[in-house]
Amino acid sequence: MTEALVSIPTFSKLSSRVWRVLGLNPGKVTLQGTNTYILGAGAQKLLIDCGQGVSEYTPLLENSLKDIQADAYISDIIISHGHFDHWGGLHDILSSSILNPKKQIRVHKFPLPSGKHIDHLKDFPQDISVLPLKDEQTFKVDDATLKVIYTPGHTSDHCTFWLEEEKSLFTADCVLGQGSTIFEDLHQYLSGLDKLARLQPRRLYPGHGPVIENGTDKINEYIRHRLEREDQIIQLFNQQDGWTPMEIVKVLYKDYPESLHLPAARSVVLHLYKLHKDGKAKTAKHYDFVQENYPHIINSKWYWVNQNNL
Repeated sequence: MTEALVSIPTFSKLSSRVWRVLGLNPGKVTLQGTNTYILGAGAQKLLIDCGQGVSEYTPLLENSLKDIQADAYISDIIISHGHFDHWGGLHDILSSSILNPKKQIRVHKFPLPSGKHIDHLKDFPQDISVLPLKDEQTFKVDDATLKVIYTPGHTSDHCTFWLEEEKSLFTADCVLGQGSTIFEDLHQYLSGLDKLARLQPRRLYPGHGPVIENGTDKINEYIRHRLEREDQIIQLFNQQDGWTPMEIVKVLYKDYPESLHLPAARSVVLHLYKLHKDGKAKTAKHYDFVQENYPHIINSKWYWVNQNNL
């Protein structure tokens, strides 16, 4: 990412019912750090995501709650998805005598679909009871109605959250405040973005990066970017049939350093898998998209199913 990162305060009031607390875990993937959000106009608050588990985060969260309202408390923690930087702070928060004195904070997360796996979840604390989120489930606190929107693609358990009173979205990692995100299933990812665009959100509260005004425009920008890349791949099939992902990378990313070609191949592969799901492309031997298959995947020839569709 070449765009300079916008400076974000560790604690910010974003609206009359939304506050952001940074996870204090800046990095190449996490940008300024994971955004966690306190939600609710009254004493009862919801917390969306809880950072990576950086030791300084819990005291920051404790002080932020006090600054908002003397009697503020967290009733529920809602985890957007299984990546560690969004749930790693759970144990410290639940163990805090200030944040959880009566041990009554409820934790919610969408369950992994059958047969799916996320490496980050292997260290998820087994002693924490987690209530399963459901698509379109609603949480209600003072002057804030939050609806769960299941949007797989970034991960298979990824959820976003619609704030009815503001017509705004907490987008977690499917739309970022700066740059673009990664995904594990492009077909699902684009379907999720289409679903979110139809809501016409005014504002986006992302999992990383600054708040986005004109939310619908940003979502449509993400969709256009992916479809433009797909069209470039289709045009290569129009020139000749039979391409490996690495051959495609060497054409589409010819102006980029070779050190970026292997990471770029992942994006190309996921575009090809989407075209496969769409019934437009095929390979002689189809491999599941898992790490051990990757050397075979990036060097396998892909073919257009029907040249008349080009």
